Amino acid sequence: MNNTTITNCIFAISDFELTKKKVLNWTKQFGTFCFLDNHQYQIKPHAFECILAAGVKRSISLNAGTALEQLQNFINEKHSWLFGHLGYDLKNEIEELSSANASMIKFPDLFFFEPKVVIKLSEMEISIEAENPEMIFKNISDESIDEFFLPVENKLKIESRLSKEEYISTIKKLQQHIVRGDCYEINFCQEFYATNAVINPVEVYQKLSKVSPNPFSALYRMNDQWLICASPERYIKKTGNNILSQPIKGTSIRIKNNEIKDGISRQDLFNSAKDRSENVMVVDLVRNDLAKICEEGSVKVDELYGIYSFPQVHQMISTVSGTLKNKMSFAEIIRATFPMGS
Repeated sequence: MNNTTITNCIFAISDFELTKKKVLNWTKQFGTFCFLDNHQYQIKPHAFECILAAGVKRSISLNAGTALEQLQNFINEKHSWLFGHLGYDLKNEIEELSSANASMIKFPDLFFFEPKVVIKLSEMEISIEAENPEMIFKNISDESIDEFFLPVENKLKIESRLSKEEYISTIKKLQQHIVRGDCYEINFCQEFYATNAVINPVEVYQKLSKVSPNPFSALYRMNDQWLICASPERYIKKTGNNILSQPIKGTSIRIKNNEIKDGISRQDLFNSAKDRSENVMVVDLVRNDLAKICEEGSVKVDELYGIYSFPQVHQMISTVSGTLKNKMSFAEIIRATFPMGS
């Protein structure tokens, strides 16, 4: 029997950005952690500013097959914090699909863990939920930010998995699928990679966050595998029996140092018939997904064609919400909505 006592303590801080760097440096002792950063965006519904989950009490790692069912059993074992990821190929369990694309990084299709430590940062305070929060706060305060942020001199050669000819050929095939009516909307992605890369993932994340701070930024470590993310897009959020999704379709460039031209770029996006058409397509898709798991008549579009500005781009974001049917499980929600339309 585990008699460990978990305590949640709150401590005042005077320098939010410095504390954030020290928290990241402190994570170097953990083989598994998940760091999520809002970068002080207030896109509703705003939940938290910055949160870290570190260390593993228990975990589950699975590939597509019966992964969602097993994950639900894992969730039901204990009411606790869980952090992790759903890989795109989990779709093979949900839809009659399969992918032959090589997975070079080899993340499992699903991984979740219950952390030993949960840290929440806001502008004026840090909350630590752990066995010994006072000691953790002292260790974080004593951290030097220099050690973990040493520059790595390594020029990367970034390559594409597809040649230009293969890319154009694939686009033409996809266009024919659209003409025939086989596909409603297509998100075509290609992989860019570098072999024999020597990088400092934390330093890369810090630099990415400086260049492109986004409301759904993440630094995620699973042993020797890392994920670095700077995303403006929310997949789903569940609060009580309410669920919402905020798909993005429609992008225009930011015009730096020219407020008038930047405003024109933003307005052009709002008025764009093409972007509106794509956006409403994915809104209809999300409405259909939520209708499978929500009370009849409760699914609604809270905002259509909302324009939100980020460091490099303006984005067209819509919000769709609904009231979940009683006793709808996590696995059922994911099965109805994954992968997201945009």
